[in-house]
Amino acid sequence: MSAQSSTICKIIGSNKEWVANVQAKNPEYFKNLAKGQSPKVLWIGCSDSRMAVDLLTGTQPGDVFVHRNIANRIPSEDLNALSVIEYAVKHLKVEHVVVAGHTGCGGVKAAMSNDSVGILDHWLRPIKDLYLANEAEINALPEHERADKLGELNVIQGVSTVSKLPVVHEAWNEGRELQVHGWVLQLGSGLIKDLEISVAGPKQVESIYKLNSPAEH
Repeated sequence: MSAQSSTICKIIGSNKEWVANVQAKNPEYFKNLAKGQSPKVLWIGCSDSRMAVDLLTGTQPGDVFVHRNIANRIPSEDLNALSVIEYAVKHLKVEHVVVAGHTGCGGVKAAMSNDSVGILDHWLRPIKDLYLANEAEINALPEHERADKLGELNVIQGVSTVSKLPVVHEAWNEGRELQVHGWVLQLGSGLIKDLEISVAGPKQVESIYKLNSPAEH
């Protein structure tokens, strides 16, 4: 048996074992799960395999609507990300949008490098631009802290982008409770670092916009 087929068989076997354990505890679990979803949270995070949202947050299937990509970017022209946000805010009516980065992000590190990473060069260009705009501030830090600082700035930029989207302002104008948060998952401890930049209404958007502005040099 090849290594690949062994890995796939293990995943399928683990799924069957998990289903059996869940059904033993709650025979109605999957019947209820199939009825629909009503998550309160939209999580926009990184594709990194260590970012298992349900495990890291102690949530269950149906609790969190998830969108992930390399380095948790939210391009204002990305129909994929924008569609997820619109569906979550307008139709699922989530109450929280979390932009979540993490320490040791390979995408962020690649954006700081001069080495080419193929098609990812285009995807990571805005993070590289963010690095260049804040280079003096970032490079003043010890070398091992620089990528994580850029990762935090990338999260701040993501919160700024989400907070300015029309669908978000529509929700606020309707009087709905909707908050946009910026978090960083610290892989060394498993704990979430709240960047304390939450936006809960249009009056707070300007403050996050200022945080997102390039540092003066």
